[in-house]
Amino acid sequence: MRLTDDQRTTQQLARDFAESELAPIAAQIDQEERIPKEIIAKMAEIGFTALNVPEAYGGPELDTMCKVLVVSELAKQCASTAEVIAVHTLVNDIFLKHGTEAQKEKYLTAAVEGKIGAFALTEAGAGSDAASAKTKAVVDGDDYVINGSKCFITNGTVASTIVVFAMTDPKAGNHGISAFIVEKSFPGFSVGKHEKKMGIRGSSTCELIFEDCVIPKDRLLGKQGKGFGIAMKTLDGGRIGIASQALGLAEGAIEETIKYTK
Repeated sequence: MRLTDDQRTTQQLARDFAESELAPIAAQIDQEERIPKEIIAKMAEIGFTALNVPEAYGGPELDTMCKVLVVSELAKQCASTAEVIAVHTLVNDIFLKHGTEAQKEKYLTAAVEGKIGAFALTEAGAGSDAASAKTKAVVDGDDYVINGSKCFITNGTVASTIVVFAMTDPKAGNHGISAFIVEKSFPGFSVGKHEKKMGIRGSSTCELIFEDCVIPKDRLLGKQGKGFGIAMKTLDGGRIGIASQALGLAEGAIEETIKYTK
């Protein structure tokens, strides 16, 4: 297929950034198991943290193909950085499709500024079977109170905002799951174990803990009990991000192989 002018420009911008900013420190990112804050700040400056954010909220409002091109170009040089952006833009999509106007204004604007998002669904006993989740949210006056934990959460240590899925009606199975917006400053929220990985080590993967975590009712995403549908639709989009990373890694490997064989 032919790329549009915007898509070609975006691809070249991502390629230039990856080669100049990521390639020289990719090994360092892997060894230190972290992405420098200045790299995230630079990506925010050129719009990578807001690829899919509408112009009304300060973003460039680029299409899905632009996201594919950016993530794949970043992955050529640093899969960890590509993973951060792939998951973060997924969270932007959740706000776009399911957020209230006030939520969009707050959290999409934050994305433009470089505030990173995370998606928290998986638990130790609930991976593919989301209905087995033990994390619960109960109403307490004008708030919800969440108790439980999540594991293997990408961007866990760098995220300012986390979309968390919790049971509001355990007896209803999948229909009892609701989605909430949790800010890392909320009382009762903390980051637990940081996973030691064999690859993509610069992208944080960790445990999130909720101990009587108080969340205002206006941080409910969509309707109560509709969280499972939000999660599944989000994961559909996530597969595009994973495929983009795989494409970039493969292309990067081929380019390095050609250099070596010559």
